Amino acid sequence: MNIETKWLEDLVALAATRSFSQAAERRFVTQPAFSRRIRSLENCLGLTLVNRAKTPIELTEAGQLFLVTARNMIDQMGEVVQYLHNLEGQRGEVLQIAAAHSLALGFFPEWLARLRQDGVPVNSRLVATNVGEAVHSLREGTCDLILAYYDPDAALQMDPELFPSLSLGRTEIVPVCGVDAAGEPLFDPDSGQSVPLLAYSAGASLGRSVNLLLRQRGLRSSTVYETAMADSLKSMAMQRLGLAWVPRLSVTAELERGELVVCGGEHWRVPLEIRLYRCALVRKAPVRLLWRKLEGGAGRI
Repeated sequence: MNIETKWLEDLVALAATRSFSQAAERRFVTQPAFSRRIRSLENCLGLTLVNRAKTPIELTEAGQLFLVTARNMIDQMGEVVQYLHNLEGQRGEVLQIAAAHSLALGFFPEWLARLRQDGVPVNSRLVATNVGEAVHSLREGTCDLILAYYDPDAALQMDPELFPSLSLGRTEIVPVCGVDAAGEPLFDPDSGQSVPLLAYSAGASLGRSVNLLLRQRGLRSSTVYETAMADSLKSMAMQRLGLAWVPRLSVTAELERGELVVCGGEHWRVPLEIRLYRCALVRKAPVRLLWRKLEGGAGRI
């Protein structure tokens, strides 16, 4: 089987546009040439990938299934070529970093920029995931580092000798909600009245700290929504659906624009520490070098 990479890219373009003429324009070829390339792919596979009787065109069931493979092959090829360019340019090895979703957006870019300012350029590939999957990846060796909030309960499950960590900075979990026409908070945890709660689902790492606080403070509430993701809670709060506790760094822009406000007193806030974890069994040179630089104070925010 001799499949050309350009044919795979052609199929992806056709699936996106659902038009031979538009896909051909996107691929910078004439429509007849583009049609011949799609036909060549089908002949090579011995499958009909496109239902040409439909307008706009549709992929057949086989075409839809093969589209997933085509996209994966294109992505993998791109990653391999990028890796080889890195080696040729002596840019160093790419570090695989798994991070909590809110840290991937609200902390990682600034931290990476600070590292470069401190003379520690890092070639990285970031995967936003939940803490449980990140820990599993680190144990299995499919990632090099974890960027996560420090959780005392989770720390008990990770031997500090096997999984050493470094503190990179601090933030806090704050209660936020939408505002009324006058720009005032829609909900107040200090009011004594029951508030609609946008809650973390059972097992969510941030949820343990938040739920402990709510029990200690005796918040009167009724849960109207649950999820494990802080960003999802933020989105629901922006829709004025309730009160949510989220990391401050994940709502910086929304607070500045006045779309959300921090409500209640400081006693409703939970301090958070941001840490980087590695596996002591891994002797990867770039990881050891970065760790030494971090121990020396580089990249602190």
